[in-house]
Parts: sequence; structure tokens; C-alpha cells
Amino acid sequence: MSSPESRQLSQSDPSPSPNSCSSFELIDMDVGSLYEPVSPHWFYCKMIDSKEIWIPFNSEDSQQLEEAYGSGKDCNGRVVPTDGGRYDVHLGERMRYAVYWDEVPSEVRRCTWFYKGDKDNKYVPYSESFSQVLEETYMLAVTLDEWKKKLESPNREIIILHNPKLMVHYQPIAGSDEWGSTPTEQGRPRTVKRGVENISVDIHCGEPLQIDHLVFVVHGIGPACDLRFRSIVQCVNDFRTVSLNLLQTHFKKAQENQQIGRVEFLPVNWHSPLHSTGVDVDLQRITLPSINRLRHFTNDTILDVFFYNSPTYCQTIVDTVASEMNRIYTLFLQRNPDFKGGVSIAGHSLGSLILFDILTNQKDSLGDIDSEKGSLHPVVDQGAALTLEADLKKLHLSEFFDVFEKEKVDKDALGINRPTTASVSELNIPKDSEFSSSTDDTKNDDYLDVGIGQVSVKYPRLNYKPEIFFAFGSPIGMFLTVRGLRRIDPNYKFPTCKGFFNIYHPFDPVAYRIEPMVVPEVEFEPMLIPHHKGRKRMHLELREGLTRMSMDLKNNLLGSLRMAWKSFTRAPYPALQPSETAEDTEAEPELSSEKSSDVNIEETPLAVKEEAPPINVGMLNGGQRIDYVLQEKPIESFNEYLFALQSHLCYWESEDTALLVLKEIYQTQGVFLDQPLQ
Repeated sequence: MSSPESRQLSQSDPSPSPNSCSSFELIDMDVGSLYEPVSPHWFYCKMIDSKEIWIPFNSEDSQQLEEAYGSGKDCNGRVVPTDGGRYDVHLGERMRYAVYWDEVPSEVRRCTWFYKGDKDNKYVPYSESFSQVLEETYMLAVTLDEWKKKLESPNREIIILHNPKLMVHYQPIAGSDEWGSTPTEQGRPRTVKRGVENISVDIHCGEPLQIDHLVFVVHGIGPACDLRFRSIVQCVNDFRTVSLNLLQTHFKKAQENQQIGRVEFLPVNWHSPLHSTGVDVDLQRITLPSINRLRHFTNDTILDVFFYNSPTYCQTIVDTVASEMNRIYTLFLQRNPDFKGGVSIAGHSLGSLILFDILTNQKDSLGDIDSEKGSLHPVVDQGAALTLEADLKKLHLSEFFDVFEKEKVDKDALGINRPTTASVSELNIPKDSEFSSSTDDTKNDDYLDVGIGQVSVKYPRLNYKPEIFFAFGSPIGMFLTVRGLRRIDPNYKFPTCKGFFNIYHPFDPVAYRIEPMVVPEVEFEPMLIPHHKGRKRMHLELREGLTRMSMDLKNNLLGSLRMAWKSFTRAPYPALQPSETAEDTEAEPELSSEKSSDVNIEETPLAVKEEAPPINVGMLNGGQRIDYVLQEKPIESFNEYLFALQSHLCYWESEDTALLVLKEIYQTQGVFLDQPLQ
């Protein structure tokens, strides 16, 4: 189809045909004036499930490509940024290249004529050269009112232009080209359309040019990020699309006032570099041959958790994540020199733990005078000294502490420090006394250098200070607990990041809470994320309504039983005694007052709970709440186990998650939702 050659096989009789539109559409009209040049639209080709799918560029990108094409300049070497600057189209090559990540280049085509595909209803564009031949033939047919034009494509496909409304395409029949025979019109005809406006395809508007904020998104275990086995690039594309739609619906006023543009989300891939180290070959040698697919899945996915707990591969992972974010950030600034916005980071599953460890090991710049209570360095010095003294007391060598301190002998010199773990005090995260090496006279709020099992690697420094850290379906709480950490200092905060949101689905089997580690002595619910359309989901409101109704019924039933019991146990009175009515009337208010007091007793805790003062969850999120839970869908509430895996992978297309992210990001810029969600 790439060859420009084409030949016209036959030409219809110039006399009007019953099938020709001239017999009913073109009578008494100037047929020459009816021809209008076709409007081209640019497409690119993607391989999806081993099939070629042609996807249209958005309207603004297509217009830019067409302007560059029609500028009269040489297309060779001409590069046009598309898709919000995430891809570059090399016009002369007709190829589309990803800017920030590795991806197979895609073919680009200037499309004018299409035919319906074989197995689905998607339209496939003809090659540019053959489309030009079709357009010239169509122009002659319209101008001369001569239809039933038959053409043969370079692939020996037959295209017949019966009239402007009926144009068909026949596939070549196997064996028809033997002995030089001519292709025939056999098989099922396919529809041919001229112009993108005549085919069913969604063409989106372009993205806002202004970028207000940049968010790096780090994936979890394995190369696939959802149940459709899509990559992190495809999943982040979905999240970006959801966020763009929400900006139009929930930040409409800010958009109309040109206060905001958009938030850019860029994926960070660490799985491919990790598995390109040769470890897969080593694993394959020792992998058993049975249940091959399951073992391959384990090696490619689940083992990432064990890799992260290995000092060798943990170093590879944190280096890859940090260096990729730094590289992309530098490249982004080069391509967007006017960018003045902030940067945030988001991690899914294990990716959130990687970011958490990187953030806890960042060093604030010396020029920053932002040392508040719970800052990094004072705790390190105090923790090391206290721990050395405590260890000497345990060994009954307390009298030597002053000598060691004078000679500046620390735990490393004595060989006491664990070589494979980073200290809690370095992270400025506390330990409860039962996990510390303190003596009885050490207070519980002393945070000692006892180690939390964090792999000892050299954590790279980021070239920017993230404003907010979003964790989706995160096991951070579980990993910290398994490492031996029982409590996080309420005064602790990341050295360079101000915000932290732990977002999870209630049925996510991998997600754990953070707030109970900061305030272990108080039980309280996480923050419920509002539905993006406002209010709670109907089934949750119904469930709460039924709970309240059952409570009311219970209270009424108890009141009725009390009243009945008192009527049975009441002493008998003579019939028709005048005082009976009076006593009954006195008793009933008594009972009703008891009944109402019973109801009030039951309802009081609920009222107190609603009016309870806000809970202090420390400074990890600047004093704000940390744990945020999504509302499950009605169908998910029927069986928690059935939707558990899906719940861990739901965040990429979750409007509620994306809206919370946008709300928190834009609040840092003083921009708020059109209407606060409840």
C-alpha cells in the first residue's frame, strides 16, 4: 500500500446511471462547483494487542502538523511537538517519538481516505500516495459527473466509486494474481469514506498549553500496572485524561478566568532497568520447569519486593527512580523554559515505599533555615549519644562512657552498629521503648538509634523539593511495622516535602494506614474521599440510613417492652376508680420520658462523634489528615474478595482519586473547586 502506483481499470459510461447521484441530486446544478478539496487529518499507528490501530491526533496537533506540512519548507528535519509536548513528530520521517520515556516509534500519516477494517468497525487510512490518487479520481468523477470508477491499489485491492455516497473496497482473492489474471470484485465489500468527518472516530480537543504543576508517577511491582496488563505509560495516560476532564467540570471558573492551565503527569519506570541487569538470566537457570507461566509471573512481578529488600538491587532501584526523575525534570525544564510551577510525586504500591524511603533520606539544603521541632540533625546527634550510653549500661561499662565521648569513639568504631540497616534517628522516626535499647530510666519519648530494618544504601538526592507526596494503595505502614517501627514521631516531617496523602480503596489488600502509627492511642476512621459528583455513593447513604433506622427500631422496641413490663407488674386497682385515669396519665409521661431518655442515651455518642474536635495526626502532612479512603462502588460491596485485586489497580481511572490530587495541588496555588464536595 506504500507504493504510489495505481491504475484505473475501467470507466463508466458517461450517460447517467440509476446508481449515479446525477439522476436525482445533480439535475440543473453546476456540477463543477460541487467539488471541494478534502480536509486532511493526521493519525499515528499504535500496536494494541498485536493489531495496528490508527489513532487521530487531537484537533490542535493535527492543525499544527498540517501547517508545518503546508508551510512550503523542507519537511526533513522538521520536528513538531504533540500530545502536550510528550511526543515529537519528525515530519520528514513521518514518525512519532516519545520524549520522556522509551517507546517504539509510531508511524504518522496525513489521512484523507479510509476503508473499514476486517474484523472490527474501525476505519483504516489509505497511504498518502494512494489517497491522492483516490482524491484525483473523485474530483474528476464529481466534475464530469462520471461515476462507477474502478481503481486497483498497489496491494491489488479493488476500489469502486459508485457515487459520492457509495464507495466500496474489495480485498484481493487468493490465487487471483496467477497467470497475470485481473483482480475481480469478489468477497464482502468494505465501506470507503472520504474525509475524517465521515467516519466514526473521537477527535479530542488539545490540552491547555500552560502547565501549572508537574507530577512524577512511580509504578509498583512488575511491568503491568492494571488488569489489562498495560504499562505505566498507558495507565498514567488514563490518569492524565481523567484529570483533564475534571478540570473542565470542577475548575470551570478558574479555567474561564485563565487562572489555571493543567497538571502534567509523567511516568517513571524502574522495572525495565532492574531486569536488564542480567538477574533474569540468573533466575531462569534456577527456575523449575513446571507451571512455567506462574513461575515466570513470580520472577517478573512478585520478586520485585524481594529485590527491594536486597542491598544490591535496592541500590539499583532507588538510583533508577531518583535519576529518572532528575533526568525527566531537567529535560522538562529545557522544553518548558517558562515553567514556574511546583513538583509533586506519586507512587503506586511498592513505588510509594520507594519514594517514602527516598524522601526520608533527603537532606535539606544548607541555605534553608527551616529547622522546626522534629528537624533532622539534632535528633541524630542525641540519638547516637543516648544509644551508645544505653549500650554501655547494658554491658555494665557505664564508667567508660565519658572516656569514649572525650575520645570521640562512636558505635561504628566499637562495631556495635548494624551494618545493613539505617538508623531510626537518621530518619527521625521514633521507636517505642520496648523496641529501643534504652534502660528503665530512659523516657518513652526518646527516639533512639536502634535501626528499623531499612536497607542500608546510598540514597540519591533529588534536584527539586516535592510539594506533595501521594501514595496510592500503599504498603508503607506494613513495611515500617515489619522493619520494627511501632510509632512515628508526631513532630516528624519529610526534610524536603511538605505534604503526604495516603490514598487507598477499602478493599485493597496491599494498602495499610499510616495515622495509627502517629496516634496509636486513639482509634478513628480515615477521611472519606467525596464522590466526584458530590455526596456519598447512594448505597453507602442507604447503608447508613438503614443503620440509623435499625437503631431507632431497637430503641422503640426497648421502650415498648419496658412499658409492657411495667403494665404487667403494676399493682391491680379497683375497676372504675376515679384515680386510675389520673395515675395512668401520670405514668405515661413518666414512661415516655424514660423512653426518650433511652433514645437520647443511644444517640448521644453519635452526636458527640460528629462534633468531636479534629484529631492531631502530626506534621507528616503539615498537620492535615493523612489517610484518605475511597468509596467502594455498589457492585464491589457485594463481595470484597472478588474485587480485591481490582481494588488495588483501580486508581488510574478513579475520578475521586484524581480530583483529590488536583484539589490538593491547586490549593497550594490558592485555586479552589467551583463547589466544595460533601
